[in-house]
Amino acid sequence: MLLLALDTATPAVTVALHDADGDRTLAASHQVDARRHGELLLPAVDRVLTEAGHVLRDVSGIVVGVGPGPYTGLRVGLATAEVFGSALGIPVHGLCTLDGIAYASGLDVPFVVATDARRKEVYWARYADARTRLDEPGVERPAALPDEVTRLPAVGAGAVLYEDVFQGVRKDLPAEQSAPALARLAAEKLARGEDFPPPRPLYLRRPDAQVPASYKVVTPK
Repeated sequence: MLLLALDTATPAVTVALHDADGDRTLAASHQVDARRHGELLLPAVDRVLTEAGHVLRDVSGIVVGVGPGPYTGLRVGLATAEVFGSALGIPVHGLCTLDGIAYASGLDVPFVVATDARRKEVYWARYADARTRLDEPGVERPAALPDEVTRLPAVGAGAVLYEDVFQGVRKDLPAEQSAPALARLAAEKLARGEDFPPPRPLYLRRPDAQVPASYKVVTPK
């Protein structure tokens, strides 16, 4: 089973082709650019498939990070995954982006994952270990998080950004999302027959762009 994994919910545009039967990543691409998700994603998919010696129709399933993440970047990955799934007639499996970062950490003790949510906030969730999330993801100013959260080992770009608040930042562990980790986590869940969240964006707040409360009508009466 070949799984194509991708995630654009963070500044990282990350793609991987994973052989679930052989438990190995065949090729991967990782670029960090918060403003070029739409420009970078499809060339990355093409590059990964070419490097692995496969074409898109060889893929058995799509794995996509559903966030939480900023509105525009997040939708680039989800829309691409949906198009691939529909065109190929294959399943699209959603996974929480924070779960992928947690899985990549490999930690077997309680910890917290935090990513940059902008507006001086972080998206965060607590984990019992690399595979077990304890609660639903949230968005909060780091200083407003409970002490029992900020004292935990902390993983992710949000933790690094606010290391004055998170007391146990693990800079030795990956801070960005990893498509190979997301694919391996999905392969494990598939092997166990577990359910996946739908491939829909996980928004925890309203988008930055808003319709003006009042505006001047310029069309003729």
